[in-house]
Amino acid sequence: MRKVENVKAPNLAGWAIGAAAGLVAFGVLVVVGKFDLFPAAALSGAIAAVAGLILGMPWGSSSAQPAMPARKAVAAPAATTPKAEKVSAPAAFVAVPSGVPAPKAKPAAKPKAEAPAKAASKAAAKPKAPAGPERLKAARKGKADDLKEIEGIGPAMEKLVNSLGFYHFDQIAGWSDADVALVDAEMKTFKGRIARDRWVAQAKIIVTEGLDAFRERAKTNNY
Repeated sequence: MRKVENVKAPNLAGWAIGAAAGLVAFGVLVVVGKFDLFPAAALSGAIAAVAGLILGMPWGSSSAQPAMPARKAVAAPAATTPKAEKVSAPAAFVAVPSGVPAPKAKPAAKPKAEAPAKAASKAAAKPKAPAGPERLKAARKGKADDLKEIEGIGPAMEKLVNSLGFYHFDQIAGWSDADVALVDAEMKTFKGRIARDRWVAQAKIIVTEGLDAFRERAKTNNY
């Protein structure tokens, strides 16, 4: 047999849908909209009430409907506050602690082409080697010393020495070991005679003590 129900009774399924809509609205307002709990609860309650009124009210009637077994009322789940998920900031926006210095950029490597330029600059910075002993284009005041006073220098040797720019005793007396080696390399067939005959020592005696004293010392080769 069919049982005639009260068509004016509210629709419980509509109210259940309205309550679910309120819960969903609450979650969206808190998580997405960043609402506080109290305003979010108020708005979600209003949304649940409106949805319940629309879906739960008896908007029409029907004749006898088959009897439906009574449904147990299911308690709506308590509203829970959804936890906001932590959103990690992108690596580009992570703040660097103020106490930590920023890494220094490495200087760009200098091109290898600079090496020759440096070598050239160093070579230019080095002082030039001494030009050697003092040389004259001609004798001072047109009169050369008699270099034959020095033992080991004869007429041919004197001409060769003059041709190399040496005309006076003080020039030979001022020769260093390096000067002797340089001049000796220019002595053609007379190489080695400067050191062997001790030209520099004899010239120094002539310059410092005079010719007369040198001649006396030359008798015993005391120089």
